[in-house]
Amino acid sequence: MASALTVDGVKKIFGRNTVVDGVSFTVEPQEIMGLVGPNGAGKTTTIRMALDIIRPDAGSVALFGSTPNRQALQRVGYLPEERGLYQKSALSDVLRYLGRLKGLSAKAAQSRSDAMLQRVGLYEHRAKKVQALSRGMNQLAQFASALLHQPDLVILDEPFSGLDPLNVQVMKEIIHEQQQRGAAIIFSSHNMEDVEEMCERVVLVSGGNVLLYGALDELKRARGIQNIQVTAPQQPADVPGVSNTKVEDGHFEYLLTEGTDPNAVLRSFLDGGIPVERFEVALPSLRDMFIEEVSRARGA
Repeated sequence: MASALTVDGVKKIFGRNTVVDGVSFTVEPQEIMGLVGPNGAGKTTTIRMALDIIRPDAGSVALFGSTPNRQALQRVGYLPEERGLYQKSALSDVLRYLGRLKGLSAKAAQSRSDAMLQRVGLYEHRAKKVQALSRGMNQLAQFASALLHQPDLVILDEPFSGLDPLNVQVMKEIIHEQQQRGAAIIFSSHNMEDVEEMCERVVLVSGGNVLLYGALDELKRARGIQNIQVTAPQQPADVPGVSNTKVEDGHFEYLLTEGTDPNAVLRSFLDGGIPVERFEVALPSLRDMFIEEVSRARGA
């Protein structure tokens, strides 16, 4: 079976600014791929090239094994970061219309629209004009519209932005339902905890370049022990070999520089006469790797 999406060495230049510079990755059926990076990293431009909204200046994109074409694009569902439904139309009318644009019959568009509105908790609001809905409702409605035609590739750009925790959980459940159905999913977010929870593989982009790419567990193991969590009443004045510190109510989390012995951190507490309630070494989080890789790239 062909990959749902293959991005191979794509490059995009606007004027004198190289926004994307040789980005490559694949997304397979029934997987959730995390696309992460700081603001201005080139994520949205890469997504737009994948959708044939803009053409790459170099490299290539394949959807389901072929050059992007109308038939392939009909198999894609896209939730852009910039939301926008027809504000003066009734919600159900908008979804039916969008379903028809994706090739559904009138009957199927009605049925799928009703089902998706039920699933996201908006069915009772179906007769309201879109402009009368709250921001969160608008977001859920656009999310529903991206899934009406049961796409084989779903691209979600900051899907949880502005949602309350309950609706975030609803959306996560639906994303996993789409995965179980067989869809490939690209999940782009600034929230590293959400990406770490949802995704098997990640691609980290910064400055238009790929800094990390692969299975999240393998990327963590390749780095070894870099994260130490300590519970103590205070921390020493000097903790050796630490590149980043997070402090919260007597809990200290340290990101170690490469080659640092975790025992050196423990000794700094004990030598300072500070009682340690908990000392735990762990593999780095995606947040840790993000900070390290982006900081290194910017300092290069």
